[in-house]
Amino acid sequence: MRYLVAILTFLTLIACNNKEQQQEEPKKTVVKKAPIVKEFGFITSDYTVVHDTIASGDTFGGILGKEGFDASAIHNITEHIKDTFDLRDIRVGRPFTLFKDKKAPNALKAFVYQPDNLSYYVIDLRDSIPRVNKTVKPITIKRRIIAGAIEGSLAETLNKAGAGPALAHELSEMYAWSIDFFKIQKGDKFAVTVNERYISDSIYGGIESIEASYFEYKGKKIYAFPFKQDSTSRSKTREYYDEEGKVLKNMFLKAPLKFSHITSRFSGRRFHPVQMQWKAHNGTDYAAPSGTPIMTTASGVVERTGYTSGNGNFVKVKHSGMYATQYLHMSKILVRQGQRVTQGDVIGRVGSTGLATGPHVCYRFWKNGVQVDALRQKLPNSEPMSPKHKPRFIAYMTPLKKELDSISEIKFNQKN
Repeated sequence: MRYLVAILTFLTLIACNNKEQQQEEPKKTVVKKAPIVKEFGFITSDYTVVHDTIASGDTFGGILGKEGFDASAIHNITEHIKDTFDLRDIRVGRPFTLFKDKKAPNALKAFVYQPDNLSYYVIDLRDSIPRVNKTVKPITIKRRIIAGAIEGSLAETLNKAGAGPALAHELSEMYAWSIDFFKIQKGDKFAVTVNERYISDSIYGGIESIEASYFEYKGKKIYAFPFKQDSTSRSKTREYYDEEGKVLKNMFLKAPLKFSHITSRFSGRRFHPVQMQWKAHNGTDYAAPSGTPIMTTASGVVERTGYTSGNGNFVKVKHSGMYATQYLHMSKILVRQGQRVTQGDVIGRVGSTGLATGPHVCYRFWKNGVQVDALRQKLPNSEPMSPKHKPRFIAYMTPLKKELDSISEIKFNQKN
C-alpha cells in the first residue's frame, strides 16, 4: 500500500509538471497573408505605383521623357502604338497611372490612361516591343423607383434621394411642355422609375432610361410614359404620353430657360426699375446668371436680330402665322436672321444689355400680332398618338402605372 501511494504521488507530480510546461509554451502566431490587390490588371505590391492627372502642356512623349526615356526610345514606342492609341486623345484633367520597377524606380513598366470613366488604355513597356490594350469596364443596369415631395428645387430634392443631377435634367426635359418648374411648390410630389448605369457595379455612370414617372403639379398628377409609335424604327427618339395616351409635348416650351426664377410678370402697369416710372411690361422676366443658355420655345424662323437701347441684344422668332416670340437683353446672339431653329435650340446667352438692372431674359409672346401674357396662353399640343397604336401603349403603360401608384401609396400613405 505504501508503494501504491508513492507511485500515485509520483504520477501526479509528473502530470502537473507536464501541464505547467504546456502552459508555458508560447502560442504560435498566425501570420495573415496580405490580400493581393490588382489595379488595371497589375498586382500593385509588385510595383511602385504613381497616380496623377494630365496637366496643361503634358504630352505622352513628355511624360516618358520625365521617366528617363530618350528621344530615340520615345519615338520607337510612339511608332509601335500610334495605330492603336491616338496620342492626341490625351486631355487635360484626365487621370493616368505609372507602374514602376521597385528595384529601379526610374524604370517605367506600364503607362495607364483613362480617357473617360468607362474605359482605360494600358501601354505595356515590359517587353522590347510596346503593346497597347484597351479595356472597357463592365456596366450594370440597376432599376429603382424614387418617390419624394419637393423641398426647395427639384435638383435639391433628388439629391437628397440619392439621385444625381442628370435625373433632374431628364425630368425637366420630359415635362418641359407640361410643368413650369419655376412654379413648383414645396410639397408637390413625384415618383419616377429609372434605370441607372453602374461601372464595375459600383461607380455611378448616369441615366440609362426612364420607364415611367408622375409629377403632382397644381393638385393634378401628370404621368409620363416614353413610347415609340413605330416599334420597328431604329430611332431612339420617343415621345412622352400620359396615362390616356395624350402627348405631353406642346408646340411651345413653358419657359426659355431650364432653371431660373421669375422676377417680373406681364403687367399693364409696372414700376420700371431703370426708368423710374410706371409703364406697361409686355413680357415675363426670368433672372439667371450671365451666360446662361436661352432656348427658343418653339420651332420657327429667326425673323429679326439686333440691338436697341431699351431691349439690348435681342432675337425675334416667327413660329407660324399666329405666333412669334422675342428674347431681350442677351449678352450674346447665337443665330442670324432667316435661320431656321428647332424647339429647344440655344439662340443666345443671358445678359444685361439695354435697360436692365441685372442679368435676365425678358420673354415676349405675340399672338396674331398682339403681345400677350405667355403664362396665360392655352397652347396647342404636338401630333397625338395614332389610334392603332393605343392598345399596345395601354398594355405597356398599365403595369408601370400600377407600380408607381403602389409605391406612392406606401411612401405618402395616401390612396391614388
